[in-house]
Amino acid sequence: MPTYNKLVRDKIPEIIVATGKAYNTTILANDEYVKELKKKCYEELDEYAAAENDEQAVEELADLLELMHALASVHGVSFDKIEEVRKEKAEKRGGFQERIFLVDVED
Repeated sequence: MPTYNKLVRDKIPEIIVATGKAYNTTILANDEYVKELKKKCYEELDEYAAAENDEQAVEELADLLELMHALASVHGVSFDKIEEVRKEKAEKRGGFQERIFLVDVED
C-alpha cells in the first residue's frame, strides 16, 4: 500500500472508494492544516515551474488559486479581501506586467 502523508482535495476519498480501494485519513488540527497548506503551495509551485506548456501551467495555477482560497479562509478573510489588497498594492507599487528586472541601484 503506497503511503502519501499529504493534504489532499476533499473529494479524493470518494474517488479512491470508486476505484474499489481502501484508504486511511485523519482530520488535521488547525495548526497542522496551515502547515500542510503551506507545504502544498510549494508542491504546486514546483509543478507550475515544471510545466512544459500553457495547458499544464494553467492546471497548476488553478491548484495554487484553490490553495489561496483555503489560506484566505484560514486567516479569516474572504478571497475578495485578498483581491482588494492586491489591487491596492498594484495601484501603489505597480504589477509585474512591464517585465522590469532591477539590476542594481546607485548609492
